[in-house]
Amino acid sequence: MPPDSGIALNDGEILSVRGLTAAYGESKVLFEIDLSAKHRQVVACVGRNGAGKTTLLKSIAGFVRPRSGSIMANQVSLVGLKSYDIARMGIKYIPQDKKVFSDLTVRENLELGSYATGDYDWNRITAYFPKLRELMDRKAGYLSGGERQMLMIGRALLGRPKVLLIDEPTEGLAPSIVAHLKDVFTELSRNTALVMVEQNLPLVCAIAAKVYALKEGRMVAELTDRESIRPEVCERYL
Repeated sequence: MPPDSGIALNDGEILSVRGLTAAYGESKVLFEIDLSAKHRQVVACVGRNGAGKTTLLKSIAGFVRPRSGSIMANQVSLVGLKSYDIARMGIKYIPQDKKVFSDLTVRENLELGSYATGDYDWNRITAYFPKLRELMDRKAGYLSGGERQMLMIGRALLGRPKVLLIDEPTEGLAPSIVAHLKDVFTELSRNTALVMVEQNLPLVCAIAAKVYALKEGRMVAELTDRESIRPEVCERYL
């Protein structure tokens, strides 16, 4: 991480959300949400479509300004900061839409990420995603959904972020790609906190140390022990 990241790491909470309320116009989407993540911890948010999960991630990443509440990264407030400043602090958001720069090659997409972060260590990226080595000169618009997801995650890893906010990473992907991403997320969690929105409950329960369940914009459960973090238990809250 760059030395001016602003996040002083320790073994406690690296991210803390308290009493978060968010809205689009007059329509409230989140109501008094609390969430936290520790360094090297995988935290998952589950819930039906429209529960407010994406809005939660966008609020942390600076794309939605909260109506009230606090969002702290090791005692540094993120509320009111621009999204690019939050990214420079080492908190990266990977959206659900799998959008890349379609007219640019994979190499050029990564070059943009490297230019923004000063991190040109692509060997680390291709160690996670060897397929990207073969695709460097292919235009990103011709990639499959799984390949685009690899590129998006790889680009986000440039700059060595300490928090990854990942929205529905396995949606619409083949089982083999999902299995690979599971291994990647497990490996990433050795150095990075992951806050993930995901519908794949078996995946969530295999890798998450904590699971939050959202329903209609409200937090209805926080599961923190292995006995509770099981698909059949999580499904009760959906």
